[in-house]
Amino acid sequence: MKTQETSNGASIGKLIVYFVLAAAFIAVGRFLFSHPIIDALAMAMLVMFCANLLIFILGLFKPKAHRGRTLVTLLSSLTRYVAALVILCWGLSIFGVDVTTIVASVGVVALIVGFGAESLIADVVTGIFMLFENQYNVGDIVEVNGFRGTVKEIGIRTTQIIDTGKNVKIINNSDMKNILNRSDNASIAVSSIDVAYSTDLEELEKKLPKLMAEIYQAHTDIMLSEPKYLGVQELGASGVTLKFMVEVTEENIFSAPRVLNRDLLIGFKKLGVEIPFPQLDVHNR
Repeated sequence: MKTQETSNGASIGKLIVYFVLAAAFIAVGRFLFSHPIIDALAMAMLVMFCANLLIFILGLFKPKAHRGRTLVTLLSSLTRYVAALVILCWGLSIFGVDVTTIVASVGVVALIVGFGAESLIADVVTGIFMLFENQYNVGDIVEVNGFRGTVKEIGIRTTQIIDTGKNVKIINNSDMKNILNRSDNASIAVSSIDVAYSTDLEELEKKLPKLMAEIYQAHTDIMLSEPKYLGVQELGASGVTLKFMVEVTEENIFSAPRVLNRDLLIGFKKLGVEIPFPQLDVHNR
């Protein structure tokens, strides 16, 4: 909440700065002296004010759907690029440059610039295709080239992914390949616990359904269904390893095993099940 308030405060502060500068340049150009540089600066500040006002308004929308958040961040990114283009074209016209002539000859220039801006074009085109194909959205948990995190923002050129350590990785859209979207389906959290060889396994297995239901009822905010007993995983040196699994959302894939381990340990102790641990016997002669 504090981070959001700080961001809103910074945005409002930026709007005030652009508005004051635009008003100041317009006043200077109208009442003191008029000069193309003054007019261009006033125009730039006015466009930046309008662009940031639109971005601020878009930021007030907090759609719950990942698709909605994707559109908000994409429109914000598009607004910045459009603002830059408007400032460039309008600025040239203020200095007497015929923009229509430049636009008319853009076919020749595009061929020259295209080779130098090949990666830029690839980023933009890839971003458009990803949007329409709905490969991933803002809020989805994805894995790209070994980096796992939550999609923070999708722009015209880049995608920002933030991991659990709050590290933000910025990846060009054209480099978003072999994406593993972990938010599409439920994830599986696995837990294993050892019991002593002296445990009556058949009797314990009869009591497990009730224990699984109790664990699920205590953690419906994390678990999507009741944990399942998968059976005997291993006959270890100190005990018998029992394996359990539970369906969870990807955002809880790390916390769910910790919760399940804790509740299984507590539940087994209440049932009188012995949890073995390695012991060393020393014999003196």
